[in-house]
Amino acid sequence: MKLTAPIAALCLLACAGPAAAADPQLGRNLAATCTTCHGTNGRAVVDGGIASLAGVDRERLLQKLAAFRSGEKSATIMQQITKGFTDAQLDLIASHFAGQGRP
Repeated sequence: MKLTAPIAALCLLACAGPAAAADPQLGRNLAATCTTCHGTNGRAVVDGGIASLAGVDRERLLQKLAAFRSGEKSATIMQQITKGFTDAQLDLIASHFAGQGRP
């Protein structure tokens, strides 16, 4: 009887992965964490000193994110932010911004 709760929790976790992967809005939801600095839908304030991400090529965004993650490119906070996402999540974020079109 005491094993019922842990087994049920494991079953829920096992189902959560495929459900999250099937979410068509996951990229948009993950990209929402970038809004504070990079603006809504990646459209930063003009001349605000922060790059707009909307419409930037997906591969280019992934290269920049990888450079931040590895420490090759320095920034105030991006090294830590990129380490908080998996490669698959960063791909979803880059794809989302690439699909936004240039401001």
